[in-house]
Amino acid sequence: MSLLSVKDLSVTFRQDGRAVDAVRNVAFAIEPGETVALVGESGSGKSVTALSTVGLLPDSATVTGSVAFNGAEMIGAPQDALRKVRGNEISFIFQEPMTSLNPLHTVEKQILEALALHQKIEGAPARARVLELLHKVGIREAETRVKAYPHQLSGGQRQRVMIAIALANEPKLLVADEPTTALDVTIQAQILELLADLKRETGMSMLFITHDLGIVRRVADRVCVMQQGVIVEQGPTDMVFDAPTHPYTKMLLAAEPKGGPDPLPQTTTEILQTEALRVWFPIQRGILRRTVGHIKAVNSASVRLRAGETLGIVGESGSGKTTLAMAILRLVSSDGPIIFMGQNIAGRSSRQLRPLRAQMQVVFQDPFGSLSPRMTVEEIIAEGLGVHGVPEGQDPRAMVAEIMTEVGLEPATMTRYPHEFSGGQRQRIAIARAMILRPKLVVLDEPTSALDMTVQVQIVELLRDLQRRHQLAYVFISHDLRVVRAMSHEIVVMKDGDVVEAGPAERIFKQPTQSYTQALLAAAFDLRTIGKSEAKAG
Repeated sequence: MSLLSVKDLSVTFRQDGRAVDAVRNVAFAIEPGETVALVGESGSGKSVTALSTVGLLPDSATVTGSVAFNGAEMIGAPQDALRKVRGNEISFIFQEPMTSLNPLHTVEKQILEALALHQKIEGAPARARVLELLHKVGIREAETRVKAYPHQLSGGQRQRVMIAIALANEPKLLVADEPTTALDVTIQAQILELLADLKRETGMSMLFITHDLGIVRRVADRVCVMQQGVIVEQGPTDMVFDAPTHPYTKMLLAAEPKGGPDPLPQTTTEILQTEALRVWFPIQRGILRRTVGHIKAVNSASVRLRAGETLGIVGESGSGKTTLAMAILRLVSSDGPIIFMGQNIAGRSSRQLRPLRAQMQVVFQDPFGSLSPRMTVEEIIAEGLGVHGVPEGQDPRAMVAEIMTEVGLEPATMTRYPHEFSGGQRQRIAIARAMILRPKLVVLDEPTSALDMTVQVQIVELLRDLQRRHQLAYVFISHDLRVVRAMSHEIVVMKDGDVVEAGPAERIFKQPTQSYTQALLAAAFDLRTIGKSEAKAG
């Protein structure tokens, strides 16, 4: 008997007086000790399918079909029965641990809550179990970390705490919904290894939801490919990857940034230069706020960037990537010269910098969070024109329409609001907002990490095309080394505020000299199979 058997599952949401089909006639099964991956783009119905297994959908959802767990029907089951299963026999790990963990409670309290609710364990035995779980998921110095709050932990540590909570009651099925999307490649590899080890130790099954097919190949025994609420193809992972039959599966497998940037002529103008740039944030204590130390975010960074060139900055979270870029833009204080278009801007006031601000722009990671929900697309894109002025003889509305066309958006949609666009379209809006001022330098801070693989490819192609046409200089920050390789001429590798390696992109990727760079590349490009069914616990 299958551990989880889903048959003819359909989910319809009532929205603005109409019915929206999110999932249609979905059927698959998960055997004991097996990992099944649900893959597809955003909106394909992956998470809705997973939440249906334990009745976690809102009241606006109508669910039909059958979801049987250990032989017991979940659809239509009493709430008491579902509560016994949720977090106990079926546990969830979600994508963003910071929003899943309670910011007001310590790590210990949140794990204790899971134990008290389902196993009625309290007191010293419960605290011993908390420490055991934290050690199991690889939290160092668990005895001190147990009293920490979520904001005091790194992204990887928070995800490990989420896994500890999920494993507290030794579930038979673990549902992992995009558990590594927001993590650096090295942390991502650690989390995948951890899940594989725990699966071998406990014999639990996993339903793994992701849009990253590289991860699927690492962890899954079988894969189900979803498109617009329907499973269009499923089977053993190797068979689906090596011989896909559905056009959508073939498109997903082909969706990876390819090639590299255009070569640069030797006579290209230098746009940016820094020498031993340093960003130290003072630690102040006491009534007099005396400086007792420094957080050394960036220690000594020397970079050069020419027109039409892309400088890729890579490293784990907290390595100083974004701080270096913000210092270059003069958005954080720093020491050391910053030569932008032949002028040292390091000591200039905000007022003195304003004429140059139009020439340096930034595109952020989250296209929805960086766009005002109260402004139309036209108002968002034209915002910079209001600050820096409209060029003489130009019509701002015509300029918005022109740049929207250039980035692949319909000018007719300029009166709409951000929530009416897809993730990829919102990122195009953010790019248009930066490009309408025709800058010389654009900082791209994780511009593709929140996007599906197919949309990533489109954005990379768009950025290359804009660079080609306007000789733009890019500072490209990302933890996705495949995208960095497709975009960058030069690479800077950062760790703990230090530049540990720098040089031409192809040299860095083919012949890295530093062990840290080698570890980053191994984590990003190693496609070894991890935790497959042949290594199942008996």
